[in-house]
Amino acid sequence: MRALVTGGAGFIGSHLVDRLITDGHHVVVMDDLSTGHRDRIPDEVTLHVADVVNAGEVTDVVTAAAPEVIYHLAAQISVRYSVANPVADATTNILGTINLLTAATAVGARLILASTGGAMYGDGVALPTPEACLPATLAPYGISKYCAEQYLMLFNRLHAGRHVALRLGNVYGPRQDPHGEAGVVAIFCGHIARREAPTIYGDGKQTRDYIYVADVVDAFLAASDYAGDEAVFNIGTGQPTAVCDLLEVINTAAGTAIEPTFAPARAGEWRHGALDSTKAAAELHWASSTSLAAGISTTYQQLARDT
Repeated sequence: MRALVTGGAGFIGSHLVDRLITDGHHVVVMDDLSTGHRDRIPDEVTLHVADVVNAGEVTDVVTAAAPEVIYHLAAQISVRYSVANPVADATTNILGTINLLTAATAVGARLILASTGGAMYGDGVALPTPEACLPATLAPYGISKYCAEQYLMLFNRLHAGRHVALRLGNVYGPRQDPHGEAGVVAIFCGHIARREAPTIYGDGKQTRDYIYVADVVDAFLAASDYAGDEAVFNIGTGQPTAVCDLLEVINTAAGTAIEPTFAPARAGEWRHGALDSTKAAAELHWASSTSLAAGISTTYQQLARDT
């Protein structure tokens, strides 16, 4: 299979690239390297330094690569940034997706979009939450991803596409950046490795569906050959974990007992989240297999070495 991975120098994307290479596929990466790392790209993989917002660059890369599948992971992923800069968030996540859908249609490629489940549904919904629940996101980031999904389904209707969106839970694992706008797992691991108190925003009782990166890679591969009619799938464990409990799991992995400091809750954050992935199990024959304790242990060991 010929595959193009946008955001392939990033956290999830680089894991996906490695797996595709291991499985014997031909892989090309497109990444603007604004947050990705060039040294994550294997020597045998062609890297195009390009921005998904630039339609001309996207067309050139997709035309040259002639992929059968485009895994679209290049995105603006920070909830806080989206609140402060909704136009920039929408430009990357909506316009970038439209550019790729247009190029994919021209070469007959399937596009698999990394969407969000964690930021999609908002509060006051059933937990775990199924895809049929109407999104009520509290952040521009969730809105931009939902809009990207709508364009994906529009292209399916207009052009008989077979594009799929995966609504991911809170993905964690090795290579996640413990600095800046990274996920809470990486941030907490970095603090614990340095024997510093991590900061919890809010009371720490807010819950998220934490899913290990290798399980997410399995979901992308499962979607590659999907022949059914569904277009949107939740990809999560179905298990809500409170932030305070997450810190306890990380402390256990590190052999520490570091207490957090607390700060006010941040704008755009939802209270509780967990994803019902029953449809992915039935249609994609996928389910998460990594326990939180096992995934955190592996993640902490890697991040502690790099801190």
